[in-house]
Amino acid sequence: MRINKPTETKIIVLGGLGEVGKNMYCLMHENEIIIIDAGISFPEGELLGIDYVLPDYTFLKENQEKIKALIITHGHEDHIGAIPFLLQTIEIPAIYAPNQAKELIALKLQDRNIRYDHLYAYNDQTKLKYKYFEIEFFRTTHSIPDSHGIYLKTPNGTVVTTGDFKFDFTPIGPMADLHKMAELGKRGVDLLISDSTNALNEGISASESKVDSALTDIFDQYTNNRIIIATFASNIYRLKHIVETCYKHNRKICVFGRSMENNIQISINGGYIDHKELFINADEANHLKPKEVTILCTGSQGEPLAALSRIAEGTHKQISLRPDDIVVFSSSPIPGNALAISRTINKLYLKGVKVFTNSTSDADLHTSGHANEEELKLMIRLFMPKYVMPFHGDYRMLKKHANIAIECGVPKENTFVIENGEILEMKNHVITKSKERVPGEDIYVDGNRIGEIGSVVIRDRKIMSNDGILVVIANIDVEKRKLLIKPNITTRGFILVNENEELIKEIEILSEKIILDRLQNSKESTNEIKVKIISELITYIEKKTGRRPIILPVIIDVKKNEVKNETKKECSV
Repeated sequence: MRINKPTETKIIVLGGLGEVGKNMYCLMHENEIIIIDAGISFPEGELLGIDYVLPDYTFLKENQEKIKALIITHGHEDHIGAIPFLLQTIEIPAIYAPNQAKELIALKLQDRNIRYDHLYAYNDQTKLKYKYFEIEFFRTTHSIPDSHGIYLKTPNGTVVTTGDFKFDFTPIGPMADLHKMAELGKRGVDLLISDSTNALNEGISASESKVDSALTDIFDQYTNNRIIIATFASNIYRLKHIVETCYKHNRKICVFGRSMENNIQISINGGYIDHKELFINADEANHLKPKEVTILCTGSQGEPLAALSRIAEGTHKQISLRPDDIVVFSSSPIPGNALAISRTINKLYLKGVKVFTNSTSDADLHTSGHANEEELKLMIRLFMPKYVMPFHGDYRMLKKHANIAIECGVPKENTFVIENGEILEMKNHVITKSKERVPGEDIYVDGNRIGEIGSVVIRDRKIMSNDGILVVIANIDVEKRKLLIKPNITTRGFILVNENEELIKEIEILSEKIILDRLQNSKESTNEIKVKIISELITYIEKKTGRRPIILPVIIDVKKNEVKNETKKECSV
């Protein structure tokens, strides 16, 4: 849809509200659109067969000629993962990203054979200027290098988006630029769009330096053991410290997991990680003493195909567990992954190894890259906004963040807890919620199919996974309105045919009766007969079994098939 009221500046949210993931929103003034982030989310268990979930790009397609740039805050998947799909759909004149994110994006595009020549790096000194937008950047602290917030000056007021952030006063990487934040705040900020992921957590998040201290203690204590560490591949500062610790303890590093390998290589090239001479391959690692090796791998969330899961299963082709190995989970469970992680840990214990996790260790083996309650307050105090729109979080997180803003002096009516697809309008420094909205639904990626899989298909997949499928095959002569042989009943995932012969016989008899009854009505088409089979069988089966399989009637008009076959024979002669 096209938005009216061209003199107002619009803030249009396409993803990232009521969810943790697929962050994407844009600012529009007259004939200019600036897009901020283009992320994905990963499917939860009920989205069977789905690879990724994307924001709905309908609004951008319809207003493509207005798009001036896509600006990326940092390089996590929920902020850059949708870019290859976006570029297949829409022409983007330029993409601006901090260096680490730029390299990750370039690698993504290369993997998908997408050529794009307008990808540029920015830093905290970069300024972009368009007809209606002036854009500056400020450095933040997050679990990936080169994370930034964005300051956007528009004809109707200023907007600041924090991106993902925390305040860490003893960080591994550079400090967040508090001075620039305060300076931008003094200029006057109308709307603050701020990360809400950890709004429910009180106090201040633990410093990354505490995690480093805990990991160092493990290295100091287990000097003769091989150490295996599973962590997030994108947590570059964690990886940097592990590399530094291995250097001090004279250990080589073997890396498993494609995303881990990519992130480390990009970080070495970008100067974020030193000591590239420490990295060795699996064959070299297997020929060194245990005390000389550290293994870095993916799989901290129990992903079944990740390196650590295959190591725990004993199916990894290059690495086998040893009884004196030390396995460290330097991560916290993402919601929904606790069971998978627990299974992996149990398998590791069965192998006899010692396992450290954040919940079982007295020390901090992981800290979040997102701000807790007191840090959110600090961000609000630094920018002193008139209005606040919580972003990036479930509804309860957004609501809590809005309450935090109210505690910091923002009037309740100046906080906006909105949904994907909704729009804020800014005119003369006054912001209101628009009555207009744009499509904000989830778009599913299934293999090479984007947007072709809808809620109906997902529902059918759920039914098949839970209750199976039942196929009724009937051979009929439509012209004579005659059923030629009894229907054939086939099932998959519904019941075991050999153990339920009586039920199958009953379904066969009922199917035959339904078909014969409908054939007596010469006006009914085969499609109408199919509908009747489905409606009557599903009622009967649910009453008998309590289950509702997908019922697929297949009606073969034998007379038509015979005519087709005769035609083929004539043609061949």
